[in-house]
Amino acid sequence: MKKTIKKIAVLLAICVGALSVLSGCGSGKEASQATSSGQEVTEAADSSASAESENWEPKAPEIAGLTFAEQMQTHYTEQFAVFKYEDGYAVFDIRDEGQFLLVPDGKDVPSDLPADMIVLQQPKHIYLAATALMSLFTSMDGMDVVSMTSLEEDEWTFDAAQEAMESGSVKYAGKYREPDYEMLVAEGCDLAIESTMIYHVPEVQEMIEGLGIPVLVDRSSYESNPLGRAEWIRLYGVLSGHEEAADAFFAEQEKLIEGLEDFENTELTVAFFYVSADGKAVVRAATDYVPMMIEMAGGRYAFADVVNESGTSSIPMSMETFYNIAENADIIVYNSSIDSSVQTMQDLISKDPIIGNLKAVQEGNCYTSGSSIYQRPDIAGNMIMDFHYLLTGKEDQLQYLTKLK
Repeated sequence: MKKTIKKIAVLLAICVGALSVLSGCGSGKEASQATSSGQEVTEAADSSASAESENWEPKAPEIAGLTFAEQMQTHYTEQFAVFKYEDGYAVFDIRDEGQFLLVPDGKDVPSDLPADMIVLQQPKHIYLAATALMSLFTSMDGMDVVSMTSLEEDEWTFDAAQEAMESGSVKYAGKYREPDYEMLVAEGCDLAIESTMIYHVPEVQEMIEGLGIPVLVDRSSYESNPLGRAEWIRLYGVLSGHEEAADAFFAEQEKLIEGLEDFENTELTVAFFYVSADGKAVVRAATDYVPMMIEMAGGRYAFADVVNESGTSSIPMSMETFYNIAENADIIVYNSSIDSSVQTMQDLISKDPIIGNLKAVQEGNCYTSGSSIYQRPDIAGNMIMDFHYLLTGKEDQLQYLTKLK
């Protein structure tokens, strides 16, 4: 009988979704890119912030029957706040997404909650469609609550995620835009964590919620500070019951860069880019976290003055424009997270002959970023230090950047 009810619920949700598609859906808030491995990279839009978002001042809500204890003291994030209440309750206030009440195991849901507050019973079977978060869950040993994800095993770029898929502890449940609804129900999914790519397919979110599964939309991709992205591990630490491990891990990332605060900038310029399939050079907007990594490490981003008219974190430009800006850049870092085809200097030059005339190419100061920079917000501190070692001539200490030969 229960299986029949679940099947009916799934069919109803699919029907509702189909009607949503036929009636037309709202426009998305982000753009996406397909990497060479088939995964999708979220591009946060910076220019469309509403007046409400700009004036975002999170405050602990008053909830009948609950006693407020404290607010989590965050250091870098601009996108979330966590308010803790006695007996293990917590409220997550996520910018532009609203408030979520975490109800601990064995505790009752308070009555008279605000109508727009979403209740999260302590999750045990998460569908993780915001794939960049996988590294945060693995880093705090929080994989006991992740059951499903939206990437297949061969699409992951780091061992912990691949091993979880290989062991069967985490199953592939379909892409974010087309999840396996029957699997979500059958596996007892009690929370879907989505990236803001879900804005492109709002009917999918409606279908998941129609099955009684709450949806939390992660906004870590909107953090301009790389440590802001990593700090989301603390929110998910509370959510998963691994707060102590999450805080300890984040503290280690902070400690890695504590010596850089008073470091005098080297004034060396770094060009970070990749070449798209249509032959354009694609750079990161100056407000993006990668340029900030470069600045925090003691360098200058070569495209700091490029105007971002698209509103996304990626800026495509002609190779001629790229060359005019990057001609005298001291260091080139090719973005292998998007295009992993560049393994040698010859691979780089073959993208376009004009690249061979760049100063950094002529002097042999060319590197690749590795394939996991977007899947690994947990290594923000390590990446900053890699850029620092690159800028200070300590190539023997590089972990994630590789010199082209």
